Amino acid sequence: MRGLSDSVVIVTGASGGIGTATCKRFAEEGAKVAAWDINTTASKATVKAINEAGGTAKAFTCDITDFTAVKTAAKNTERVLGPISVLVNNAGWDVFRPFLKTDPELWEKIIAINLRGVIHTHYAILEGMVKRGAGRVVNVASDAARVGSSGESVYAACKAGIVGLSKTLAREHARQGITFNVVCPGPTETNLLKSVLQQAENPEKLSEAFRRAVPMGRLGQPDDLPGTIAFLASEDAAYITGQVISVSGGLTMAG
Repeated sequence: MRGLSDSVVIVTGASGGIGTATCKRFAEEGAKVAAWDINTTASKATVKAINEAGGTAKAFTCDITDFTAVKTAAKNTERVLGPISVLVNNAGWDVFRPFLKTDPELWEKIIAINLRGVIHTHYAILEGMVKRGAGRVVNVASDAARVGSSGESVYAACKAGIVGLSKTLAREHARQGITFNVVCPGPTETNLLKSVLQQAENPEKLSEAFRRAVPMGRLGQPDDLPGTIAFLASEDAAYITGQVISVSGGLTMAG
């Protein structure tokens, strides 16, 4: 895809299924990948695989819920790899539980990771993009943001917040050469989904319900997402901003 070679790309949540697959895809496109994660053991494994394959990647420890840590990681990324061209907000976490069985402590953790952390990364990185007059932001939300999802009330609210944030920033910075778009996965076979299934009363029944709900008849795989993410970060998508694209096997067909 045009415009990705030698660009510096940050991917948060780099140790997860979608994060790892996204890091590898950007490296294949010739980008220099900054793999951000609180779990550096896993992200370093991703980085090692990329570098051994001839790509360029570096792991950075970052707890996105800590604004100071985010600012430090951004500075270190630019010092090691160069000016940041692309930000992919992929980090996420949830607990599958009906709303009335949750509590404020759980809400705070879900909000901190899924919404406040995304606000932190935008604020820390956007100023540099504005000064350079160029940048791409791709936020990974969820189809739960578009249609809701039983057992994921606060998570869905956070992901809907990401959609609203992305659309607002797309308007504010459209004339500064910066685009903001959102990719919404449906049920995807990642560690997050595994943890959700483990918390269910009948994991097999819930997994089968997810599959039946998808018109294509299968759960998503991590490799289903990076192509769309990379496209939105490329020059091929230069005239696309403020949009939401579901990659969910047809689960959500929103106009």
